Amino acid sequence: MMLTGSEIKKEIIAGNIKISGFDENQVNPHSYNLRLHDELMVYTCDELDMKKDNPVKTIKIPEEGLVLQPGELYLGRTVERINTDRYAAVLDGRSSIGRLGICVHVTAGFIDIGFDGYITYEIQVIKPVRVYANVKVSQISFYELKGDRTITYKNAGKYYGNQGTQASMLFKDFEVTSNSWVKNTEDKMAN
Repeated sequence: MMLTGSEIKKEIIAGNIKISGFDENQVNPHSYNLRLHDELMVYTCDELDMKKDNPVKTIKIPEEGLVLQPGELYLGRTVERINTDRYAAVLDGRSSIGRLGICVHVTAGFIDIGFDGYITYEIQVIKPVRVYANVKVSQISFYELKGDRTITYKNAGKYYGNQGTQASMLFKDFEVTSNSWVKNTEDKMAN
């Protein structure tokens, strides 16, 4: 079940959802608007490798804005830090942002229960477009869960507790066997 805006406010007051710098003006009927931080990352190599920690460089969005270019992947993050041990969440771009041809996430719109950190944007643009820091570019919706809540992002998430924009850490998946997560999950469920 999706929380309404008024329920999101109640859950923030109760401490079940934490949003740093919470602002009632960012509450929507069924979501909360999140803003773009002033820091972006881009990969510096022409070919990315899933098994490697690919090099990146950081770009600051100046006050006059920054023109993003098609064909480039920009990693950004939310201004707000999100934490919830009770709800799962979904991130989507705002419709006004989408109408400018800006995709704020490529595939990673799901936030597991237990997540604590800044949400990373995987930004692509259809046409060159100037963006500015602190603009509300996305919205987060919260969902009640049914079933066991003992297995959370805290248990297995490689981005848990992040302190800023992060490049892909998929290479860490190759450092462990695929069965170790399954076994770890099964062990936790048995206890």
